[in-house]
Amino acid sequence: MHQDLPINIINYGINMQNDKITGSHLIAKSLEKAGVKNIFTLAGDHVLPALDVISSENFKIWDTRHEQAAVHMADAWGRITGKLGVSIYTTPGLSNAIPGLANAIHSESPLLSISGSAELAELGRGAMQEIDQVGMAKPITKGSWMITDPKRIPDMIGHAIRVAYSGRRGPVHLTIPVDVQQMEVGSYDEYEFVSETSSIQNPISATNSQISNIIDLMKTAQKPLIILGSAASYSNSTDSIRELIETIKFPVMTEGDARGMIPDSNEFSCGFFDNGLNLAAKKIRETDLLILLGRKQDLIIGYAMHPVVPSSAKIIQIDPDGAIIGRNRKVDVGITGDICNIIPEILSESKKHKWNNLEWLEELKEAQETQKKQLEINAQNQNPMHASFVHKTVSEILTDEDILVFDGGDFCHFGRAFHPANSPKSWWYLPTSGMLGQAIPTALAAKIAHPNKRVFMFSGDGAFGFNGFEYDTAVRHDLPFIGIMGNDSTWGIDKHIQEKVFGKTVATKLLPSRYDQVVSGLGGYSEYVTESSELKKALNRAINQQLPSLLNVQISNSISPRAEAAVTKWKSHTPEPM
Repeated sequence: MHQDLPINIINYGINMQNDKITGSHLIAKSLEKAGVKNIFTLAGDHVLPALDVISSENFKIWDTRHEQAAVHMADAWGRITGKLGVSIYTTPGLSNAIPGLANAIHSESPLLSISGSAELAELGRGAMQEIDQVGMAKPITKGSWMITDPKRIPDMIGHAIRVAYSGRRGPVHLTIPVDVQQMEVGSYDEYEFVSETSSIQNPISATNSQISNIIDLMKTAQKPLIILGSAASYSNSTDSIRELIETIKFPVMTEGDARGMIPDSNEFSCGFFDNGLNLAAKKIRETDLLILLGRKQDLIIGYAMHPVVPSSAKIIQIDPDGAIIGRNRKVDVGITGDICNIIPEILSESKKHKWNNLEWLEELKEAQETQKKQLEINAQNQNPMHASFVHKTVSEILTDEDILVFDGGDFCHFGRAFHPANSPKSWWYLPTSGMLGQAIPTALAAKIAHPNKRVFMFSGDGAFGFNGFEYDTAVRHDLPFIGIMGNDSTWGIDKHIQEKVFGKTVATKLLPSRYDQVVSGLGGYSEYVTESSELKKALNRAINQQLPSLLNVQISNSISPRAEAAVTKWKSHTPEPM
């Protein structure tokens, strides 16, 4: 983070010699041994020694315009690739990064946050930019520590990585004071470094009685429903889960990072588990057996409680974190462990039995078709354009290999209802934090991970304001993606809630701003689209430019199904699922 404060390099004692091993070298070596190749950062005085060494090693540095965006990129990288995301910044930079860490604890990303600080001897005396970094990060990470001895850097980084990957994944934080980064530490041979594979815990197997109980419950179910949540996407269990579903012929819905694990086109898939955006999801109220694979018992499923999940329904829950199982409602079978190791055991036993087609599956499919017809009605060719028309037009040029990234708000809610997920790790949306502004950094991370794939980023005009300047990052690092903005000059979902619940609007109006000119000014490609007849041609031009692009599309202010669900929740004062 750029500072106007003077920095005395001599007083900091930065070692400009390359023949001595310092704490910064141990940071670099620890990250290298952990398999890290990408660093997401914004330069600042208290991490200059570490960045100096890291820049000389085998790392790619992606510098952003704001620390929150650096964390969002590291967060997305960790979830897209399964590899550790690393973000580095100075002291006030950590303050800017806090929102990103708060989001990452919800997204459950394996992320290591590293900040510098003033020298150890000055801490507690009113040192330069001094704040309680460890205390600030602790409530929104799985662990937060300060390293006061450079010789502890390898084992502390190793410990932090293990914590990040244990159970349900999440961010961790280390503060490493600037003088600790510069202290000489001897040779690399004196230290043990965590390896990439040792950071992930060994999976746990289910017992024979647990498998037997699961089979018994599945055999008697008439209206079963499987929901795959984010924790199901941690490991390579896609093939075994798909084979299990096709063996037992149970309907499945995916949610969070699990979107696309079972393609929406699969005959047993009933799409996106979202009560506001998929009518089939509302039929969870009729299920007699709910199977949660890496899915919490939280608001998304009404805490698994009546009336969202019937009191008579049986529940099977498999999760890498035992504390999650039965959190709000007791389960009939609960297994703590790695889903990729447990599903094959259930599959093996399931193959010994005969499974019949269920009429219940057709009921869910009919509900999906009703939803699709409603979306098609909205997708009329008119001006200003309805959000559904924009998404329908985009869908005509999409393939299953494309990566879709959604921000929040009504425009994106229509898109999530419209666009299927047919490939793993290709469909990204906000986690339960609902924090706006992460779509652009996520699109950048997706492009880094998959440089040969097309990345489409959907954003409302409100959400763009948080990290819109990261188009500069995209241009500097040659990361082309196609951005489609639905611009209705308002904070849409909040406006609709205000109108329908409170009878007036407050602080929800925006200007019809030319965000496209901002992107052009930063070196990207952009167009302002007001006519429906021009949209598809503009899309093709944006794709062909091979630049970070933005189509600023003027749309009507229309309430989404998700906003309607939010209004219902406000009026009913009940914990309706979102």
